[in-house]
Amino acid sequence: MIVSATAQVAGSPALFGLPYRAVVWLDYRLAVVFCVALPLLLLIWASVRREGAIVRLLTLYWKVSSLLAVTVLFLSDGRPIGYVLGVLAQLLMITSVWFWVDLNEELDDLPPWRPLPLTVRIWRWGLTLFAGLGAVVSGTALACIQRGGTASCQVWLEAPSELMRQVDRVCSFVFGGNWTPEISVFFGYVGLIAYGVGLLQWLVVRLPRMGRVAGEF
Repeated sequence: MIVSATAQVAGSPALFGLPYRAVVWLDYRLAVVFCVALPLLLLIWASVRREGAIVRLLTLYWKVSSLLAVTVLFLSDGRPIGYVLGVLAQLLMITSVWFWVDLNEELDDLPPWRPLPLTVRIWRWGLTLFAGLGAVVSGTALACIQRGGTASCQVWLEAPSELMRQVDRVCSFVFGGNWTPEISVFFGYVGLIAYGVGLLQWLVVRLPRMGRVAGEF
């Protein structure tokens, strides 16, 4: 599927029978819904209801999904590493909501008819479907690592660039300074280094000791 889609990107402005730009923008809009808005609302809801297992699941999800923010910072300046991180971030997000044995058992024990557990279950499956397809769509942009100037590659930069323009306006209004692409890349590297250190610490220290148990992590 990825090979076929990549071939379409290179030869025509279409993907899965739809205009490529429309697919990319749909991917960004759905990411706002499934990766930002819904998990934020669920975290607030679970915190109010004091559902510990759900709060821990969503806290872990937010730690993992922070790689998406790093991706946006790099793509706002058209850095090739952003295309790779876009695929990796979505695969890691899927893993983060299903990996933990103890949290899966606690969530399964919650009454399925209650609104909060039911909504969380729907969100987990929705996120899995979206992020899986999103990884496929993002995979078509990996060719942009070498051909970053093509029209199909520039489509991926539109939303991050527009977001950074809005951030620049806020910074200009509040702080009287400018948010430049260089600043975005600087914070992108800082975030990536911090993310890498945290992930390495978890892989080397915590995973061998705790396994697939989230505990109080």
